[in-house]
Amino acid sequence: MPRSKKRSSAPSIAAAQWAQLRLFAMDVDGVLTDGTVHISSNGSEAKAFSILDGHGLRQLARDGVITAWISGRASGATTARATELAIPHVIQGRNDKLAALRELATQLGLSARHCAYMGDDDIDAPALAWAAIGIAPPDAMRSALAAADYVTQRAAGRGAVREICELILRARVTTTRSSP
Repeated sequence: MPRSKKRSSAPSIAAAQWAQLRLFAMDVDGVLTDGTVHISSNGSEAKAFSILDGHGLRQLARDGVITAWISGRASGATTARATELAIPHVIQGRNDKLAALRELATQLGLSARHCAYMGDDDIDAPALAWAAIGIAPPDAMRSALAAADYVTQRAAGRGAVREICELILRARVTTTRSSP
């Protein structure tokens, strides 16, 4: 059963908590995109991904934070974008996001306190509740918002992921500077 969480803003989540994150995992549709999927008459699909988010994910990777995408549906567009960004862990077709996140964390030797998860829908809520920091975009479903510790200012597919990348990176710099 998911624990009850109180939604917070970045300042009320301690910098040390952001800094200890080693894995930032997220849903794709409704987080990295605005949730719209374009299907053409020949069946091909297209999604719009934010360049802002992509740059933030690359910055995290350069700083040693592992990134992962966990999607309930398999998508060629998702695979193509993940390949372009060199996302090391792409899990598609998994509706049990909590199980996928926990399996990945175990594989990486991480506990929940080292994990952040960002999602927007009912199937994301258990993973949001399990992670040390659960994050939702502002237009997420009620269950995701209720399970989230932090709700982004920026919209899904419009820099929401970048907002979190910057919070993590800023906290890591601040925590490093304050360490003896």
